[in-house]
Amino acid sequence: MRSYPDWQYNEMKQVGTDYNDPAQVEVYDSQMGMLRDIKKENEDIIKTLELTNNQTLIEFGTGTGNFAIDAARHCKNVFAIDVSLHMLEFAQKKAESKGIVNIEFHNAGFLTYEHSEAPVDAVVSQLALHHLPDFWKLIALKRVFGLLKNGGKFFLKDTVYSFDENIQDHEAFFNNLINIIRKAGGTQIADDLEIGIRDEYSTFGWIMEALLLRAGFTIDKKQYSEGFIAVYLCTKEK
Repeated sequence: MRSYPDWQYNEMKQVGTDYNDPAQVEVYDSQMGMLRDIKKENEDIIKTLELTNNQTLIEFGTGTGNFAIDAARHCKNVFAIDVSLHMLEFAQKKAESKGIVNIEFHNAGFLTYEHSEAPVDAVVSQLALHHLPDFWKLIALKRVFGLLKNGGKFFLKDTVYSFDENIQDHEAFFNNLINIIRKAGGTQIADDLEIGIRDEYSTFGWIMEALLLRAGFTIDKKQYSEGFIAVYLCTKEK
């Protein structure tokens, strides 16, 4: 395994909620299913990327494997990456239970994943990049750019703030958001969000757009919703 300099950001350290307990991972998987229409979200991403059965895809932050499993049904190979070993083990068992055999699982992240295969057709990341400070986000995005074929697509969904950065009452915004999530998904997910706001590195939309462009991407589409969620579809131009 490659060694990294002491000054490099340690993306393997726990930031936010600790999912080292396998039982906690199972609860997380169940509650995410209550909060989001994951099947519909996955179908929309697959359709957007126009995946075909001869293509390859990398997913950073695969979590409990929901997208990787659905994507594997539409493309040749999926490389599923996550810094949480317990998440990966849960995802791998789920894939095996569904008879999915074309996913490679790797315990790594944006900064440490080493890809030994040819460049891929698409990279997907959902709700993972905000674990990195902005400087390291740019390094991560440059690495994603380098993993793609020319013409390859990058789908990024993350917690990105789109409310006015000059807003005086950000306390009311966050309290309202946490209450909405608590009603929709339960106490644990709301607590996770609270920890994320405090301890993680969500940034503003105008910063994220600049980072994507600086990394070399063309931003084909962007969508901001609810003041804290953003979706970007990007291309590595030929």
